Amino acid sequence: MNSLFPYAHIAAGVLILIIGFCFHWLGQLISILNWDLAVRFGLQERKMPQEYKVYEHGIAVADVAVGWLYGVAALGLFLNAEWGYKMAWIPGSILFYHAVSAWAWEGNRRVAGNRLWSEAFRIGWCVVNATTGVLALLVAWVGRTV
Repeated sequence: MNSLFPYAHIAAGVLILIIGFCFHWLGQLISILNWDLAVRFGLQERKMPQEYKVYEHGIAVADVAVGWLYGVAALGLFLNAEWGYKMAWIPGSILFYHAVSAWAWEGNRRVAGNRLWSEAFRIGWCVVNATTGVLALLVAWVGRTV
């Protein structure tokens, strides 16, 4: 396999495992199973308006439905397996999408007068998701077989 930089597949796998599988998949699974517990853990916002809760619950269901693939992709990258590079397209594209959509979603909430995230959290969350997504996409692109 071609490599973006030495051990790029490991770096991408670790980020996908932490950001994608642990934060997104496990966090959203907790949100689906017990919303109040997710609020206590800080996984969901305490003062979320009710009309946003429906949307956030829908996003949690979608993240859980597809997020288990992040763990599989990370495993494939750890093993340096060809299928791991192919699977990395999934978390790469979704995590980049998460960064863009989270930025826009919080911006729209602020316009509506419902600021839920601090500026530092908004920037940090979006940068971490975008970085993980772009790295996964680059690793998948460079590591593809010719």
